[in-house]
Amino acid sequence: MKASIIVGILLIALGAGILVLGNINYKTEEKVFELGPLKATAEKEKSVALPPLLGWALVIGGIAVLVVGSRKK
Repeated sequence: MKASIIVGILLIALGAGILVLGNINYKTEEKVFELGPLKATAEKEKSVALPPLLGWALVIGGIAVLVVGSRKK
């Protein structure tokens, strides 16, 4: 399989994933205080918004890579 086909499929899949998910959630653990052997932490959930324009750009780019890669022989 040609490298351009693999790259094109990966770009399309990544772009579609961004369009479906919309954002990525993750948790962080932050130290509240530490006094000798006593420790307190707080778990916070954070979110990173992924712009739909990025997803569409990756999908269109993947399609372009597939088209250009299939024309070159």
